[in-house]
Amino acid sequence: MNELRAFLPQTNIAYFTMELALRVEMHTYSGGLGVLSGDTVRSCADLELPVVFVSLLSREGYFRQEIVDGRQVEHPDPWDIERWAEPLAAMIGVEIEGRDVWVRPWLYVHTSDLGYSVPVLLLDTDIEQNDPADRGLTHHLYGGDQVYRLKQELVLGVGGARALEALGFEIGTYHLNEGHAAFATIELLKRFPRRRRQTDVTEWSYDADRVRHLCVFTTHTPVEAGHDRFDLVERVWPELIPLEVLKAFGGADRLNMTKLALNLSGYVNGVAQMHAATAREMFPGFDVRAVTNGVHVGTWAHPAFAALYQAHYPQWKHEPEVLVRADTLSDGAVWDAHCSAKADLCRFVQEQSGLKLDPNVPILGFARRMTGYKRPDLVFRDLERLAAIAGKYPFQLVFAGKAHPADAAGKEAMHTIHRAIDTLSGRVPVAFVRNYDMAVAKILVGGADVWLNTPTPPLEASGTSGMKAAINGVLNLSTLDGWWAEGCIEGVTGWAIGDGEDGAALYSKLEDVVFPLYYHDQARWTWMMKQAIAKITCYFNSHRMMRRYAAEAYLR
Repeated sequence: MNELRAFLPQTNIAYFTMELALRVEMHTYSGGLGVLSGDTVRSCADLELPVVFVSLLSREGYFRQEIVDGRQVEHPDPWDIERWAEPLAAMIGVEIEGRDVWVRPWLYVHTSDLGYSVPVLLLDTDIEQNDPADRGLTHHLYGGDQVYRLKQELVLGVGGARALEALGFEIGTYHLNEGHAAFATIELLKRFPRRRRQTDVTEWSYDADRVRHLCVFTTHTPVEAGHDRFDLVERVWPELIPLEVLKAFGGADRLNMTKLALNLSGYVNGVAQMHAATAREMFPGFDVRAVTNGVHVGTWAHPAFAALYQAHYPQWKHEPEVLVRADTLSDGAVWDAHCSAKADLCRFVQEQSGLKLDPNVPILGFARRMTGYKRPDLVFRDLERLAAIAGKYPFQLVFAGKAHPADAAGKEAMHTIHRAIDTLSGRVPVAFVRNYDMAVAKILVGGADVWLNTPTPPLEASGTSGMKAAINGVLNLSTLDGWWAEGCIEGVTGWAIGDGEDGAALYSKLEDVVFPLYYHDQARWTWMMKQAIAKITCYFNSHRMMRRYAAEAYLR
């Protein structure tokens, strides 16, 4: 508690997120949303922003991935909690199904290179005072059924808001990172009752405008399945406020967590310009602005590129916009740094999969959540065409990613990839690296030559892996969706591909543009690498993202 007290006078912004990638050893994240939140932590510390982060402890992690006969098998993935966080001497209660569920926050402190720290609260229900049915509520990230998820979101939103108050934080801005944390708005609403009028409607019972003034909401997905909806609210709902008030803001038939957050937040944004436009169509009547995502440059630069940047731009970690000058770096220095990163990737793939890659042959990387709209199997739609291209221009593929345990389509796409690996054996080297996490991601985005992304527009809200790749001079090849609609300058920072379902547009771009350039014009290729660093990294970074949140959302 002594360490926590140092943060209380200066911290007035709370950032709520279901998952949070703080470090590889802490299994409190599953993928892009959590990694983005972790980069937010890192930038807040670098920029000395007065933010406290609130998430779940996730004792058993997301899952450890095993591949058996080309199919994913999930196992618990616990981590050493006591090594990285300390339990605080405070507990708060949240009523769920008529029981008091006690929640204890654990404290993790992230400190930047310059010495500024930000606190992270990780909420835990595995406490002896709790009913056995409730002790596991914070064990599994995105685990269980809809009832389990609803209870988790009550712990995050209501429990998180109460924990902040109990610990002495005086919060003036609550940033809800996706709808998972929307119950925080109801806890806040309860604090601002109004006297009912004779011609009462439910909203007039509480001062919703005061809550809107406090709340910022970032929506992250245009995919319907990404917006939590619950039918079982009556079963678990605590007596925070009358149930009809909740329905007035979150939906009368089913509780829509995105709608709840939209109705009770004064500032709402999407995570790319294209995504914000899509969100405005999905939720007409709401002013959805755009703050395009960014990544933490110091975290995702390969050591060889970090050393190169440090030698020329000593302030690059804390002022990543200075990398706009990277196009003046020498071709030799950039290529040498890339060769070092590529050698690390080749070693890693051989250690993990047994496949020996050729460092003189281009490597295409694809690593992200395995799910239908991201089309991880698009490049394998025509295996004979793919093999024919490889006969003309040899290339290699490296894949990584997890499918949610309940995502049958994502799992089937992964199985398709493994069947293709067997079919293409001896013609196209393809590796699938298990247990995609921050450590694997850093190696892949550092060492690939081309970063492949094939979502069905407009279903990719933003995506950030391609931003990380560009930090290391890796060229993006992607459909024009999410952030790439803003970052693509054709033939300069990378390439766009058409949105065909059969992969023909992808094959044509590889055969007619990408591979001929790699093999026949290295000078132009290296020039493009420098353009990607200069034009993408200087803007698509989390420092710029957080400065915009601070100026436009937090200081309203």
